[in-house]
Amino acid sequence: MASDPTPGRSTPTLSIIVPTYQESANIPILFERVKATLNGSPWEMIVVDDDSPDRTSNVAFALAAKDNRLRCLRRVNRSGLAGAVIEGWMSSSADFVAVIDGDLQHDESVLRTMYQALAKGCGDLVIGTRLREERGGSLPPARQRLSDMGAWFFRLIAGAAVTDPMSGFFMIRRDIVSRLAPRLSPDGFKILVDVILSAGGDLNIIEVPYRFRKRNAGESKLTALVGIDFLGLVVHHLTAGILPVRFVLFAMVGVTGLGVHITALSAVLHWFRMLTFDSGQLVATILAMASNFILNNEITYRPYRYRGLGLMAGFVAFALGCSVGALANIDVASWLYAANQTWWAAGLAGALLSVVWNYAVSTNLIWRPGRRR
Repeated sequence: MASDPTPGRSTPTLSIIVPTYQESANIPILFERVKATLNGSPWEMIVVDDDSPDRTSNVAFALAAKDNRLRCLRRVNRSGLAGAVIEGWMSSSADFVAVIDGDLQHDESVLRTMYQALAKGCGDLVIGTRLREERGGSLPPARQRLSDMGAWFFRLIAGAAVTDPMSGFFMIRRDIVSRLAPRLSPDGFKILVDVILSAGGDLNIIEVPYRFRKRNAGESKLTALVGIDFLGLVVHHLTAGILPVRFVLFAMVGVTGLGVHITALSAVLHWFRMLTFDSGQLVATILAMASNFILNNEITYRPYRYRGLGLMAGFVAFALGCSVGALANIDVASWLYAANQTWWAAGLAGALLSVVWNYAVSTNLIWRPGRRR
């Protein structure tokens, strides 16, 4: 690797993208660690911050004023890990780009090994693979099982022998991501899965093991429901990109809401026999709407989610919007049934109209980008 004794003098051949939210305490530590790891190499670190309330971007800008190997992009009225990574990639002119979390859980010391592999032409993509718990790694058992299940399913549908496709730590040639960028989804967390599926098996992939650390500080971008986000991305690709990831997630949440509705209706009619069917249907509908709102708030629209007292206002708006969709469902289904007497076709058409309406209202009004949280 070429020598670069003066910070920022040479054009960087490696850009390290760090998507952040509430990572002000971690960024200075990560920057110092990367400097120690890549000492003497032409590199830069690009912090892409989603307008963190803890002023992560201010911390990054202060560091950048002293050392131009660090740059910061502050995203306003835009959020989400995948979108932040893509914007960071598109701002780079380096030969190679890496993605590493700002929470210090990824081992930055393997960046040199990753870089050397790509610089020597040994591969197109290098993935930091988390060591298993029994080999001394730090993934909790539940998270390890989720990761194993995701890896198995990914190999099944992608045909790529990748041990840890749900990793968020990897390095790739920039010309590849530049070519793939128009096909990548800005929604969700699993940007590596999106890259591999979008490439269609044309990547020479290398894996480098590392020990996954415990989070140091800040707010995690992942939840136990990240597996649903992963499935949404897979369905998006299986439909050749026709169905947006967010619509797939919204529909999946709707299916769970149907289960909640049937279960609640059955319970109400069984335990409260004095209530009429109409009363039970009303209770079940409210519970299903509440379930759908909570799941959509945490999964489908997580970057724009409601918090604290705003949850109640958000739920009321969601319920009103979905009520219009429900009425449209009934009217359209009734009209189609009266026209051709095919009950299943009428019911399906009404349900599809309701889903599309609810999705449009939720995306453009309830959880719209730029909404004050």
